Amino acid sequence: MGLTSNKVLLAAALLALALFVLTVWLWPRLAKRGPLAVLARIGVLLGTQLALIAALALTANSSFGFYASWADLFGRNTTPGVVVDHAAGSPTEGALQVLGTLHVNVAGGTVPRIGGQIQKVAVGGGPSGISTTAYVYLPPEYFKDALSRFPVAVVLTGYPGTAEALYRKLKYPAIAAGQVQHKAARPMILVMMRPTVAPPRDTECTDVPGGPQTETFFSTDLPKALEARYRVGADAASWGIIGDSTGGYCALKLALRNPGAYSTAVGLSADYGAPEDATTGDLYGGSAARRRENDLMWRLGHLPHPAVNLLVTSSRQGEHNYRDTLRFISLAGGPTKVSSIILPVGGHNFTTWSREIPPALEWLSAHLTP
Repeated sequence: MGLTSNKVLLAAALLALALFVLTVWLWPRLAKRGPLAVLARIGVLLGTQLALIAALALTANSSFGFYASWADLFGRNTTPGVVVDHAAGSPTEGALQVLGTLHVNVAGGTVPRIGGQIQKVAVGGGPSGISTTAYVYLPPEYFKDALSRFPVAVVLTGYPGTAEALYRKLKYPAIAAGQVQHKAARPMILVMMRPTVAPPRDTECTDVPGGPQTETFFSTDLPKALEARYRVGADAASWGIIGDSTGGYCALKLALRNPGAYSTAVGLSADYGAPEDATTGDLYGGSAARRRENDLMWRLGHLPHPAVNLLVTSSRQGEHNYRDTLRFISLAGGPTKVSSIILPVGGHNFTTWSREIPPALEWLSAHLTP
């Protein structure tokens, strides 16, 4: 049974309940003196506590999508999960293969012309040498009109994150479909994926010296592969990127550093610089210059501002990035246009992002052209 399986969660909850009942039942017999009785009391209390913690941890993981599998949890997921045979693809398909299709969670979602379609794809090759999977949402209009081109929004999770959470829990496709239906937004293609394309390392969407070339993947390989397979706009005005937490930092950074690839970006609860810890390692090969260039505050304070549209979000109470977000807004200007969503209260979690995603998608749609 998988880590995110409801059966695992139910089994953990039942085990915690059973141990609690057993502890209450046995306590009178264990209320004796002597080392064996003390050890028995310690054992039943410890077992009950561990079972309860496991059940709570599984519940939190199911709600927030921190880990997708047991291998992901224990750090054994060290290579991309799909091997792409690029020679098997035709020149018109480039380095992208469709692995399967999923229904969209909207009325009529089983029929592409009514509800659209989610395609699970493998993307690989190109200068970065990175291969990974993604979920591509094609709106109903894509199947109704065989000639029109569509704007694209790359949607990123946080770290470690699971791409499935983007359409299952955060409901990006369903929200986008509803907005189009109510004429609040134009149809867009959504490309939902993790920024962790070289697991388990958190590269923060950086070209790591001697390591994963993640920025090159997102700025060059991914757009090229999608343009070869789908009817998408060919220039940066048609391309946006949105993400939460680490994905938000990636989105803002990719637009600021690669305005020829992404003209618009949304950072939900984003950081404005990358951490250095056990998950990232040294991302810059010891170069202070590289570190500065990837610090978004430093870029806005010292480099020319590119012509991009940015949206940042935070909360006055509950978010760690509130003051940094205000500073980021104050540093922007000129060709770099910044908008914001500031909530009165909201934590760094799916509940907060679910409040911000609908207006963020409307804003994103308004700033992209086919």
